[in-house]
Order: sequence, then structure tokens, then C-alpha cells
Amino acid sequence: MLVGVSLRRAAGAGHTDEHLDELARLVDTTRTEVVGRLKQQLSAPSANLLLGRGKVAELAELVRALSATLVVFDDDLSPSQGRNLERALECRVMDRAEVILDIFATRAKSREAKLQVELAQLEYLLPRLARMWVHLSRVRGGIGLRGPGETQIETDRRMIRRRLARLKRELVGVQRHRAVLRHARRHVTTLALVGYTNAGKSSLLKALTGSDALIDDRLFATLDTLTRESNVSPGLRVRVVDTVGFIRKLPHHLVASFRATLEEAGQADVLVHVIDASHPDWEQQLAVVDEVLAELDDGRKALVHAFNKMDVVVEPALFRARVADHYTNATFMSAARGDVAEFQATVRRLVRPAAQLA
Repeated sequence: MLVGVSLRRAAGAGHTDEHLDELARLVDTTRTEVVGRLKQQLSAPSANLLLGRGKVAELAELVRALSATLVVFDDDLSPSQGRNLERALECRVMDRAEVILDIFATRAKSREAKLQVELAQLEYLLPRLARMWVHLSRVRGGIGLRGPGETQIETDRRMIRRRLARLKRELVGVQRHRAVLRHARRHVTTLALVGYTNAGKSSLLKALTGSDALIDDRLFATLDTLTRESNVSPGLRVRVVDTVGFIRKLPHHLVASFRATLEEAGQADVLVHVIDASHPDWEQQLAVVDEVLAELDDGRKALVHAFNKMDVVVEPALFRARVADHYTNATFMSAARGDVAEFQATVRRLVRPAAQLA
């Protein structure tokens, strides 16, 4: 069961259906079947249950009627909200952040990505350990039955904190290693592909370099940073870096964990913002990516807005005319079809002066 909550008079209040559509795609990426949805509009979220009590009762009836074994909320749940909802619904409850972490855990392949995912998982888990020990409350109370649960939780917390400290130290080493590699390649112009998940960054990398990058119509197909070299014109060679995609409500601790990877975008000579022009909500996706880039970009590097999947855009000529003058170095392409000549021409125009200066 998917559950979406919108706040009256809040930005995006009318986009609950679109947000649940995206959540459904996230859940589908985990190979889980969606059996139903529930929405509620609130003046303010409940501190105990997020939803109103009447809506929780309605949700519990739906869960039983549809034989659902999992309820996924599109919004972050506090540890107490998650615990109270599991009691009320009598089934497992997850929030959007936990689903994203699960996807990342299954997609991580390199040692670096696995370190980053484990760090994010432990940061998420630490304040929620009590939920794992809820079964202790069902044990008959009395002398000798009150201490062990608390002791075990504290033991687990200490173990997690020690592991977190070790992971952070290892990721510092990863950052240093990346810095050394970047310094060795400082004379080669770098293009960093950034954008919303499933916008087509890996398809563009493959079209430019012939790389065997994973191409999959699922969210977060790419977690490991992939770097390849390409000739955008005779005598002009560039490094192309494919980075992890962004998404609405991306957990903050996940962004922090992937800081070493995102630094590849921050240190690039040219940022290529790949946009899925065929998506009905592409403008909101673009804004989400811009928010993250604002933290990484020093404002001095070149930026290209690459509108991808133009082959499936309705009235592409009208789309071009509407957006061309509103975005920096707007270029239009279909990476899956290999139609990237216009994009390459834009890159040549931006890179040539820098290459000649070097």
C-alpha cells in the first residue's frame, strides 16, 4: 500500500498523485507489487501517526482487505510515528527514505558505493533501533525481564557508532584518492553528467564513448561513478563522468554519504544537466537537481542543459521554442538513439577556448 500526504496551502499540494506515481516506480524497482493507494490532505501532520486517526483506521481496513504486507509512506516518518503506525496497522511500515536506501543497497557494486550506502543505512537505523525491539514489550513484565532489552539496544548503538566512525575514516581515504586522480588528470577537460534519476545520463555516456554502461528503465540504475574518455572532435578529448541521479526528497544522510562521489560534479570543468524532456513534471525535476547543484557548484564552471528523449516529446518543435531561451546552453537530443550531434557541437563551443588556453 502506498500512502501520500499533502499539506493545505503548501507548495506541491496538488501533486500528490504524481508523487505517488514516482513512489510506485521506486517500489517497482525493489520488485514489489503495489496493490493500492491512499491519500490525505492535512492542515498539519499528526505528531503520533502523521495521518489523522480516522484515516489510519481506513488504511488498516484497506491493508486487511487487500492482504497487503507492507505500507510505504511518501514522507519521512519519525521513529515514533513508524512504531505507532506498525502497531495500528499490524504490518511492516516503511517511508520513502528507507525504500531509496534499499534500492541503493541492492545496486551498489564498487567498494566505494557499498561504503557510502552502509554509512547512510546506519545513520538512518541508529535513531530507530527501538522499533526493532518492540517485541520485548510483549514479554510478560516482572523482575528479571526489564533490563536485557535496554542493555542490548545500548550495545547495538555502541557497535553502530563504532562502525560509523570507521566508515567515515575510510571515506576520507576515498576522497583523498579521488583528489589524487583528479590532479593527475587536470590537463584533460572533464564533463560531469548530472540530473534526475532515469533522465538518460548513462545512455548519453554510452552514445558519447561507446561505454558498456548499464542502461535500465528503472530508478537509480547507476550508483557507481563511471568515467570514460571521448573525442568530441578531432584533437579534442574529454573525460565524461556519469554520476548518481538525484530524486525528490532524497534523504539528507544519503546525500552526505555520497559526498565523495558528488565531488566529481563539483570539480568538473563542464556540468551537463541531463533532463528528461518527455516527463510531464520535468520542470520540478530540474528544480530538484538545481537545489543540489547549488551546494556543489562554485558558479564559475560552464553549464549545459541537455534536454533528452526528444524522440518521444509531443510537438518537439514547440517544446524547443518554449525552453530554448530560458536555459543556459540549451541543447536537444535523443541519447538512446545516438542523436547527440547538437550536444557535441555545444560542448565543442564551450571546451575549445579552455583547451586553447591550457
